[in-house]
Amino acid sequence: MHIENRTFDELKVGDHAELRRLCTADDLLVYANVSGNHNPLHIHDQDGDGDGHPEAIAPGSFVASLVGAVLGNVLPGAGTLYRRQTWEFHGRVFADDELVVRVTVTDKNVRDTTVILATEVRRISGDALVLSGVAEVYAPRVKVSYNSHDLPGLVVQRHRHFEKLLKKAEPLAALRTAVVCPEDPNSLGGALRAREHTLIDPILIGSTARIAEVAKAMGASLDGIEIVDEPLHRNAARRAVELCHSGDAQAIMKGHLHTDMLLRPILDKQTGLRMGRRFTHIFVMDVPGQPHPILVTDAAINISPDLKTKVDITQNAIDLAISIGIQQPKVGVLSATETVNPDIPSSIDAALLSKMAERGQITGGLVDGPLAMDNAVDIAAARTKGITSAVAGRADILVVPNLDAGNMLAKQLTYISHAEAAGLVLGARVPIILNSRADDDMSRLASCAVAALHHARMTRIMP
Repeated sequence: MHIENRTFDELKVGDHAELRRLCTADDLLVYANVSGNHNPLHIHDQDGDGDGHPEAIAPGSFVASLVGAVLGNVLPGAGTLYRRQTWEFHGRVFADDELVVRVTVTDKNVRDTTVILATEVRRISGDALVLSGVAEVYAPRVKVSYNSHDLPGLVVQRHRHFEKLLKKAEPLAALRTAVVCPEDPNSLGGALRAREHTLIDPILIGSTARIAEVAKAMGASLDGIEIVDEPLHRNAARRAVELCHSGDAQAIMKGHLHTDMLLRPILDKQTGLRMGRRFTHIFVMDVPGQPHPILVTDAAINISPDLKTKVDITQNAIDLAISIGIQQPKVGVLSATETVNPDIPSSIDAALLSKMAERGQITGGLVDGPLAMDNAVDIAAARTKGITSAVAGRADILVVPNLDAGNMLAKQLTYISHAEAAGLVLGARVPIILNSRADDDMSRLASCAVAALHHARMTRIMP
């Protein structure tokens, strides 16, 4: 974007400018780190006044600093320096408030090239005045013209959501888990680390010789861990199912074998672990910059789901979101557009899922669609499109049209946005922990924590 400043000679009384800004929870975290002001009233997940609810109030100095952005970027612009500023606060700004910041020239002093400007900040909702004041600045004398450029980006608190899930799962009893073919360092290491965190009590099923060899190479002890010798992968997966039927295992965890090989005995209509609902995969993702985990479904099992399957996909995701602490999950059903288009089948499915939720055919959450990706997760984008919805801009769950879209979305979040992903399959009698071979320690731990939390909730509410 091409920008020019306004020199002292060019400025006239009555000149004015404004900028709009959405205040986010991450803005407040960045400001707390830069300023050193760690007052819990300003932190999105802390209770600063003891009322039992986090406040996420923007510091007054943060709100005031937004005026400097208008002065330094627009009016007068580049070369402007403060001489003095007065402030009066009329209200509070909270995370997710959209603001408009305005400055107006009221006087000029030729002797020292200072300019007086009236300054104000308003909350766009209700046009509420939250700050007013007067700025006196040294205006630039030299014309400056330049193209704006982006500053280096900031990544805020990676893993903060997963760390909360691990802490939430700490008090639970370790989940007795059949780990199928943990015959490489990643899968065996993940199971052993989850055991160290008391998330799971593993039963290692596979080639005893290969498991022992990998443990020796890692310098890891297998003392006290039950090992079932089943060298063939298909037999190891079948044995895991048998342990779940007998009650000796409460979950299944994928090791170093193909997903198809793991799921085949689980899906068997006679001897498997079906319980009426379709098996669906859910990624729970910790995305830097997002104030809450984002669930993406289905990115690994159902290739081109029909409407009936999408009902199960949506319901499974809502159930899991509740298990990890989201009391009323907000589900954004994604399409290429936020309007229903008969030529785009995913938009029709999205609208039907939304209506089915209204009629009680999907329960436990708020469902809205079709929503495009931007207006599902970004409040400003939703407002720009004029979408009025409790879900738009705030979606906890993203239901994708098909496996291609889900897989691409999850990997984009992982490799471009530096997200971490925990993977779980629901629809069986027990949670199925489905890790990728490329997953790191935090992803594997988080997957086990999510499985433990879901099992704990479902066994409390279901006989």
